[in-house]
Amino acid sequence: MQMLIENRRARAEYTIVETFEAGIVLSGPEVKMLRLKRGGLVGAHVRVMQDEAVLLNAQIPAYPYARQEEYDPKRTRKLLLHKHEILKLKQSQETKGSAIIPLSIGISHGFMKVKVAIARGKKQYERREELKKRDLAREVERVTKKRMK
Repeated sequence: MQMLIENRRARAEYTIVETFEAGIVLSGPEVKMLRLKRGGLVGAHVRVMQDEAVLLNAQIPAYPYARQEEYDPKRTRKLLLHKHEILKLKQSQETKGSAIIPLSIGISHGFMKVKVAIARGKKQYERREELKKRDLAREVERVTKKRMK
């Protein structure tokens, strides 16, 4: 999948349990803006309403060369998933402590796809541990580079 937009905060704030790839229903100008890599997934989430998965609060700005009459950049967009995947999402939605978040939007075989994850929120100490590990790995890499020269 060719990545167009990524939700970077998602991996920092959540522990990913399971991922799905879903199609998304978009209008033509929205597709053009996503191909230009304009848009955002920060604060976006997925809900299951009436046996349909929908993407809420995903920001896709208006295409400047299209009609902009009554365009809402944060409108709800329908996600296309198999029935058993929707049932899994619905079950995790009802579970306390889990969230359904979009990780990225990209193109796969000519179609716009959203990578959706069932995630569990990280605690503050887990985030700090992850930052320490990343800093330590960076420092080790820096030291080994100096020794090789």
